[in-house]
Amino acid sequence: MPKKRANYTEEEKAIALAYYHECRSAKKTVRDLGYPVRSCLNTWIANEGKPKQPRKKNSINKGMSTFEERLDVVHRCVDLGEDVHLVAKEHNRDVSTVYTWCRIYKKEGHIALMKKPKKRQPTTAVNEIDNIEELKAKMLELQLENDILRETINVLKNDPGINQAALKNREKAVIVDALKDKYSLPLLLEKLQFSKNSYYYQEKSLRKPDKYLELRKRVREIFYENKERYGYRRIWAILTFGEDAIKISEKVIRRIMKEEGLVAKRPSVKKYSSYKGEITPAVADVVKRNFHADKPNELWLTDITEFAIPAGKIYLSAIVDCFDGLLPTWTIGLSPNEELVNTMLDKGIALLKDSEHPIVHTDRGCHYRWPGWIERMEEAGLTRSMSKKGCPPDNSACEGVFGRLKNEMFYGIDWKDVTIDEFIQILNDYLVWYNEDRIKQSLNYLSPTDYRKRLGFAY
Repeated sequence: MPKKRANYTEEEKAIALAYYHECRSAKKTVRDLGYPVRSCLNTWIANEGKPKQPRKKNSINKGMSTFEERLDVVHRCVDLGEDVHLVAKEHNRDVSTVYTWCRIYKKEGHIALMKKPKKRQPTTAVNEIDNIEELKAKMLELQLENDILRETINVLKNDPGINQAALKNREKAVIVDALKDKYSLPLLLEKLQFSKNSYYYQEKSLRKPDKYLELRKRVREIFYENKERYGYRRIWAILTFGEDAIKISEKVIRRIMKEEGLVAKRPSVKKYSSYKGEITPAVADVVKRNFHADKPNELWLTDITEFAIPAGKIYLSAIVDCFDGLLPTWTIGLSPNEELVNTMLDKGIALLKDSEHPIVHTDRGCHYRWPGWIERMEEAGLTRSMSKKGCPPDNSACEGVFGRLKNEMFYGIDWKDVTIDEFIQILNDYLVWYNEDRIKQSLNYLSPTDYRKRLGFAY
């Protein structure tokens, strides 16, 4: 097979064309003459008889370029992804020059495009220059990582140990926007492992107005009006079933609360114990963890809980009605004594009708085994029930009420400058709010008082 040569003489071209016209076969011409290759012969045949076109002069602009020109070129080629050859042709620049500008932009950012070209260094200093450039590159990379980490903390409001691989695309877009004036866009996208298409999609999304702006304000208002005690379900219920009801998903409320940093208070595990030993014989557990009641004043639970503040200790003794979780009565005092529980029981008995004789379930605390408590229970015809020894789940419904109470109004608050009388008032106000205003999912997002009114039970 003939090899392609760089140049053929005019005589060789004439011989080949004459032989072709004689045999009318390009294949036979190449085989017999041994030259040229088929593609070259076809070109000669196509151009035969045409006037020879004069070679165009090189019109590439090799003059000095401005910073604005370089910035426009790299923005179109790198950021917008336009074809390098077309951009070079439009600016009348050599393609290799455009590639050089793009390489500098990707490596050092748009600031590097402002620098004047460096003079060629002597060959004796090549190794030293390479080391300096290597150090500069490492410093740039470290600075970039530090800036990204700082912006990540600002975006997530989290500690420096956050895993950047878990960043969402929206969060990455915010970080890129904060740093793109300092570093080139391709460098930031590469470091964050963020595709260019995803970035521009998020940019477009971020520029859209927030359609939940008014809803965010309302969610914050409800959250702080209720002393940071409500999670997303109760806030959703207020918005959905309130006077100005709107149609919204629970997931939207949950996402808004997460974005706004609205977190309901969480309970702490700490319990006051009133167990003092077997003072009188214990009674059987009638309830057996079945805390359901079909009507009010059918099953009561009671217990004592302690609040320790810098000014002193305060004790609450309360009754919980298993019908709807209402607190029919309670007493607050400075000592967990007999008077605290007996006064509470007297107030509770005073609320009962002649036909009502609820079961009163307690733990094995000494208050419920003293003669005064037993005597009051027998006179009112109430049934005693007790948990097993050292078994809080047997009275878990009451424990749950006290847990929510402390979670919502006690834990996480600085009580240093609060007096005992002020705390008692705050606690009493909360218990009233708990009965009259605090909505419950199990009651169709009504408070216990409203639930009883809707069912026709007087309270």
